[in-house]
Amino acid sequence: MNARTLTVPGQAGARRAANSSVVEAAARWGFVARGVIYLLVGALALHIAFGGSGRQADRGGALTQLSEQPFGSVLLWALGAGLTGMALWRLSEALFGAAGADGHKARKRLLSAGRCLFYGFVAYSVLAFAAGESSSGSGSSDRQSQDVTARALELPGGRWIVGLAGAGIVAAGAWIAVRAALRKYRKHLKQGGMSRRTRRLIDVTGVAGGVARGVLFAALGVFALSAALSYEPEKAKGFDDTLRSFAETPAGPWLLVLVAAGLVLFGIFSFAMARVRRV
Repeated sequence: MNARTLTVPGQAGARRAANSSVVEAAARWGFVARGVIYLLVGALALHIAFGGSGRQADRGGALTQLSEQPFGSVLLWALGAGLTGMALWRLSEALFGAAGADGHKARKRLLSAGRCLFYGFVAYSVLAFAAGESSSGSGSSDRQSQDVTARALELPGGRWIVGLAGAGIVAAGAWIAVRAALRKYRKHLKQGGMSRRTRRLIDVTGVAGGVARGVLFAALGVFALSAALSYEPEKAKGFDDTLRSFAETPAGPWLLVLVAAGLVLFGIFSFAMARVRRV
């Protein structure tokens, strides 16, 4: 018996663990948690569009809103656990491959690794906020973006760093929007047993929600590029200021209404994916 024969059973056991019902449940709860955040952010943005101000339309505003509900602390811990589950599921995809014919390709695994890091950071901020560190989860996304941009601009080649990051976010936003418009999510669905009504709901929320999400990320990237070109970190924006900027376009508040409604629809789409996505 050599090291190779010892390793293979270990790999098989790890792969079975990655495909277990526990990981599947974690992934589905993660989609629910993601849906809650987008639903709340979209609702807050709609409130702003129709003349309200007050709470910020970003993750911090959403967490504060949730904390003020009955059993708010329990809801926050559940949300953080769900996002942790999402991160762990993406980690399993990075290590062992995702569902689907091309799930084992290096590009897919790298994407899953990036998503794991993203959801891991978001989960940490939510859990820290639930534990009482209010600055961790509810801080202004606008101030955080400006602080990070300011520190990056002070580095050697800071303009290039911020500019490339902004260009990358613009590209990511365009990629999200185009994939949603092309209904690329369909290949991940459990096709059997889905009613026509369910398919229609998924297409409406998936396309409209995905395009709105992509537009929001692309706009974030544009503001980061502007900060790099002008060497002014205050031009960088977070979710809240970016959403508010849509109301300052020639389309007026109606563009903000469309994007905000799209974020609400993406939240609903996430709830649907918790049920029908192959994981």
